[in-house]
Amino acid sequence: MTQRRIPAVYMRGGTSRCLVFHERDLPPAGRDRDAVLLAALGSPDPSGRQLDGLGGGISSLSKAVIIGPATMPGADVDYTFAQVEVRKPEVDYTGNCGNCSSAVGPFAIEERLVPACDGETVVRIHNTNTKKLIVARVPVQDGEPRARGDFDLPGVAGRGARIALDFVEPGGAGTGRLLPTGRPRDTIEGVEASLVDASIPMVFVRARDVGLQGTESPTAMDGDATLCARLEAIRVGAARLMGIPGSAATPKIAVVTAPVAFTALDGVAYDAGASDVVGRAISMGNCHRAFPLTSSMCLAVAARVEDSLVHEVSTAEPGADVRLGHPSGVLPLDAAVTRPGGDYHAERVTVYRTARRLMEGWVRLP
Repeated sequence: MTQRRIPAVYMRGGTSRCLVFHERDLPPAGRDRDAVLLAALGSPDPSGRQLDGLGGGISSLSKAVIIGPATMPGADVDYTFAQVEVRKPEVDYTGNCGNCSSAVGPFAIEERLVPACDGETVVRIHNTNTKKLIVARVPVQDGEPRARGDFDLPGVAGRGARIALDFVEPGGAGTGRLLPTGRPRDTIEGVEASLVDASIPMVFVRARDVGLQGTESPTAMDGDATLCARLEAIRVGAARLMGIPGSAATPKIAVVTAPVAFTALDGVAYDAGASDVVGRAISMGNCHRAFPLTSSMCLAVAARVEDSLVHEVSTAEPGADVRLGHPSGVLPLDAAVTRPGGDYHAERVTVYRTARRLMEGWVRLP
């Protein structure tokens, strides 16, 4: 046989796609495992298309998920997320992907790693990237995860069965602190920024401070080389302030503005009252076509932190969902944030996704 083959499942999780592997079918963590993931997705590809693999040429379509036996007490499975660079021979494990997290529960049920309960099956997931617990509530029918439903997820065509994801105590996922610098605002490269770490370390800046309205299309933002360089400089400076090793994947950076009318990529028009905050997120150097889910969760937490830039522009009422307007529509998020003893504590963020198994078999490696 001229090509090696490894069992794999190809899944959509939220607004991302990923290759899902059993840990037992891969080499141990390290260079050999990374080589498998790079070859499977088709990286590195100087053309940026990943034609010789299963990646799609953008960060949301160049991802891998590894599922293994649980190593956290009370969890059902371990889940490791891998962000595969498109143009470079690099695999990043510094953060989690909330969208891919939604694929883990259905995969665990379909692979009989967790007993199925008709109606709803709870899967407790230990994310090894962040050392955090995720509780997935997966709709199940006849022993299998439901694919069809009436939940409309912006950025995904059609409707699906709603999966609820509770990210438990997401604060300090990458730095150990909800506010890595101890402050709700810092100044980086001459621009005010809020550095918040909930599910993933994030950098938030006002859209107007970098010359944006906040409703620009991802294509327009990606095509502005000066803007991209400025945002990258802010992001790299924030990584130093946070005290974490910088990478292409973390921290991520987002621009935010107060609610404003915008038109989504599918042509649907939203008035200013449809959202509480409008944002654009940069992932792996590109403006995301939706909004990375972990970034969305961090934004929802930041909206509950007084004096943060997100709280400044947000119109969300205390206790109500934070409605995030992004290039593909409006996403509701529920964040529970308390302030015991004066320090902010993120208890939980709940989000809703859909997921579906697209293909199963073997991925071939030259």
